[in-house]
Amino acid sequence: MKTILKCIFILSILLTTQAQAQKSNAGIKGGYNLAAVSFDGETETGQRHAFHIGFYGESFMSESAALQIELLYSQQGYELKDSGGTFTQKLDYINLPLLLKLYPDESFFLEVGPQVGLAISHKEEFDSNFGLFDTSQEFEPQNFDWGMNFGAGFKTNSGVSLGVRYHLGLGNVYDDGNPKNRVWQFSIGFDF
Repeated sequence: MKTILKCIFILSILLTTQAQAQKSNAGIKGGYNLAAVSFDGETETGQRHAFHIGFYGESFMSESAALQIELLYSQQGYELKDSGGTFTQKLDYINLPLLLKLYPDESFFLEVGPQVGLAISHKEEFDSNFGLFDTSQEFEPQNFDWGMNFGAGFKTNSGVSLGVRYHLGLGNVYDDGNPKNRVWQFSIGFDF
């Protein structure tokens, strides 16, 4: 895990240094998350509705390619509903995506790249739809998460961007059942 973090850090420094002669910008972004967890690659949970917010830096390596690094607070987790009630797993992360952005058109972009995340809080709730049986129980998640991001979006000349991204988690959320994060992110960003 430390090796992955070191490689991402070194790669971002090298590419940012190379891109300094090109255009670069920074900004703030935020938006809506639809988060779920996939167990054993077969079963996916219901989605938790949440949000993300953070900062980004984008450095162009050419007119049509850029490297973007982000620091995001992201609410993730899942919901399970049945006739007995609703179980909600709330997982909050600090995520560090490193994305290669390709601009086939001046305003349209495609993005792909790795992401590492650090779980900063977690909470489990069970709502039985009857107040006497509501509980809160804690399951200890892994502190470290990692995966790949795939996305696309539009960016205006004034620096406003709209994007959609899918995070395919590759690290286990818990030890049992190989649960992996799955997150759709819909975001809006503004260059400083």
